Amino acid sequence: MPYVIISVQIRSEKGPTLCGDESQDPALMASIGATLTKEVGQTFNHYVCADPPRIVLNKLETQGYKVISMTGCGQTVLWTCHKDDP
Repeated sequence: MPYVIISVQIRSEKGPTLCGDESQDPALMASIGATLTKEVGQTFNHYVCADPPRIVLNKLETQGYKVISMTGCGQTVLWTCHKDDP
């Protein structure tokens, strides 16, 4: 998948960082240290990394991803990353 959405709630200085839904590339998620999880009360799985967003974004950059958009909504910050096809 050429797109990844990274998000964090409340404070962006520390994790956990949400790294995408259950359809993300498992090899990519493993390479950035994200694990598939399901929170109590949710009906879907998603990938979470214990690292803060800055570290996750640095790891994605080593995989060829670039931040193309960033926004804040309430107490959530989101980054959209894209990787060009080779």
